[in-house]
Amino acid sequence: MKTYIVGDIHGRCAQLLNLLDMLPRDPETDTLVFLGDLIDRGADAPGCVSHILKLSHENPERVICLRGNHEQMLMDFLEGRSNLWLTPVVGGERTFQQYTGQSVRVESETELEEMRRTFEQSFPVEHLAFMQDLPFYHEDEFAIYVHAGLDEGKHPRESTPMSLLWMRDMDFYKNYRGKPCVFGHTPTPLLPLRGRLGRHGIYISHSAIGLDTGYNHQSPLSCISLPDFNLYQTYADGREETYQITSFIPETLREMQRKAGLG
Repeated sequence: MKTYIVGDIHGRCAQLLNLLDMLPRDPETDTLVFLGDLIDRGADAPGCVSHILKLSHENPERVICLRGNHEQMLMDFLEGRSNLWLTPVVGGERTFQQYTGQSVRVESETELEEMRRTFEQSFPVEHLAFMQDLPFYHEDEFAIYVHAGLDEGKHPRESTPMSLLWMRDMDFYKNYRGKPCVFGHTPTPLLPLRGRLGRHGIYISHSAIGLDTGYNHQSPLSCISLPDFNLYQTYADGREETYQITSFIPETLREMQRKAGLG
């Protein structure tokens, strides 16, 4: 029994499908966890949502998708609570265009409300219901899985949604030593250098494992399996790579492996 964890996807549907095809996953016994941020920036956010929704509906006990801050921003926009989703740095305008067939043009409050109505009419009801039901964390015998991070000394059920979705805390990245925690949200190049050495673009430090390997045309989409630490990556050019990580695994994570009988 294994758990396969996929980092931030950001609309890269072709890479996602290639990655899932790579995984030697038994759908009857192995769990698949998506860390959130299915949408924005990439070429096919609707395709990513549709495919993961289908997987989760077909096998709800073994396919878990977490809520990312990008899903939260989309829902906040729809509810009129925030317009952050449509700011250029977020990449939401690409998702808006993919669902509506229209470009984002906002020069007045009236146009903003018009954009909101347009998206509401175009966004599939089942996609919205799926996002609304996404949990903030998942936990199994191997690890805790969150989108962004944990409040210091707290289990995710005690952490705030803000931390679980948005946190970027250097102390967490460098010093977290609780039950292994796998997270996305912050691209590896923005994480502490020491945890990035020799990690094939992922991050490992003490009990923290970061799987957001970035978004650009050269960035891999990454999946790691626990407890064996096999890493699967796909690229926009169709390249696929697989590694078994055996070095640089901290003692806290080796203990997890020993408990699973891999010591």
